Amino acid sequence: MKFFVYFCGAFSKKRIFCSNMTSVIKIKKGLDINLKGKAPQEFINVEKSESYAIVPENFIGITPKVVVRAGDKVKAGTPLMVDKTHPEMKFVSPVSGEVTAVNRGEKRKVLSIVVKADAQIEYEKFELKDLASYDAEGLKAVLLETGMWPFIKQRPYDRVADPTIAPRDIFITAYNSAPLAPDFDFIVKGEEDELQTGLDALTKLTAGNVYLGVKAGSAAIKMKNVEIVELNGPHPVGNVGVIINKIKPVNKGETVWTMNAADVLFIGRLFKSWKADFSRVIALTGSDISERGYAKAIAGCSVRNLVFGRASELKGSRLISGNVLTGTKIEWNGYICAYDNQITAIPEGNDVDEFIGWGTPGFGKYSVSRTYLSWLSGKSKEFDIDARIRGGKRAMIMSNEYDKVFPMDIFPEYLLKSIITFDIDKMENLGIYEVAPEDFALCEFVDTSKIEIQQIVRNGLDLLYKEVN
Repeated sequence: MKFFVYFCGAFSKKRIFCSNMTSVIKIKKGLDINLKGKAPQEFINVEKSESYAIVPENFIGITPKVVVRAGDKVKAGTPLMVDKTHPEMKFVSPVSGEVTAVNRGEKRKVLSIVVKADAQIEYEKFELKDLASYDAEGLKAVLLETGMWPFIKQRPYDRVADPTIAPRDIFITAYNSAPLAPDFDFIVKGEEDELQTGLDALTKLTAGNVYLGVKAGSAAIKMKNVEIVELNGPHPVGNVGVIINKIKPVNKGETVWTMNAADVLFIGRLFKSWKADFSRVIALTGSDISERGYAKAIAGCSVRNLVFGRASELKGSRLISGNVLTGTKIEWNGYICAYDNQITAIPEGNDVDEFIGWGTPGFGKYSVSRTYLSWLSGKSKEFDIDARIRGGKRAMIMSNEYDKVFPMDIFPEYLLKSIITFDIDKMENLGIYEVAPEDFALCEFVDTSKIEIQQIVRNGLDLLYKEVN
């Protein structure tokens, strides 16, 4: 029997339709930014990366301890470092080869561990059993040993999951709704069995439910043994934070785990092929990429090899690991971040000098507030936006601009102010435990005050973790 449940908040409305263990989330608040540079659904050939790296900064909440030295020979699955707090949590090499560098910064902070890859990858042999024979603790030990665990995050605090805390539920998103984001159905095509196996493994790790958020019409809606959540609406509908907020919010004292469905494939391959296979399908996107499409690579690969011949360092492009809203700016000799399956290149904008730029009609300029006449071109127009901030920092303005793009039942301005003043009681009451920086990316994009909102949220979560723990 079908039934509807309506939730009405002071500043947002959501509709959840449930039938046969399937839910539908529809949101109206949000913003789809139509950028130039979408990747067509076809594979392109890229140069094989000569080196790969693990960057500890990609894994929030861990304290790295390096267990290899330059010159050591490793296989795919060999530990390169462990977490000092949880030594059983291993971070393994994605390829076989030789450790060429352990790069350190100030106070001997580990910046990266670089491995020069062999021509043919050799894999560590793990003593694995059939998935059905594992209980929760046994499976957890396997994921920690094989390097799969760091791809599981937790909320609150949006950090690598604490293996000593059992999750209330697990939330997975198979829909990236960000600008120029890769299509998950294309990424997973041919590996549906691996995805199902990975989901089956995750169901063993919680006494609660495993929720899988999918785009309307996605093939992933056929996955079994999980609760399917169909997602409709503008970005950030695909964010796992939106799924949590609309389905089952996180209260004080509760912990949930989150994952990207593309990372669930790693777990699935582990129990299908008995090896740590970190292969990724990476989308090459952005207006400054001359040949766009999808490339087959391995996690931690060199960015230069991916964009060689498709983007010019001399042109002054900004390379981003991830999407334009939440991605990380990387150098041309850098490495793709651990959780990303997208590389974006957009103009830096340093060479632009506009005469009374704000005073022109701006038919080719993007504006959320319709400052320019470009909105007359319709929703199908693609914009080529550069990396300029276009304005200076100023005090936060209570203008309701965040609320228009923030679909969660949270007051974003008040939460941000409580984080800035580090008022723990207000932070807790306003929903700090269920958010992550990515949930505020659109707020940062539309913000006329040019405040680094995502960094504020990240700092607040880190400080709260230290205070509470």
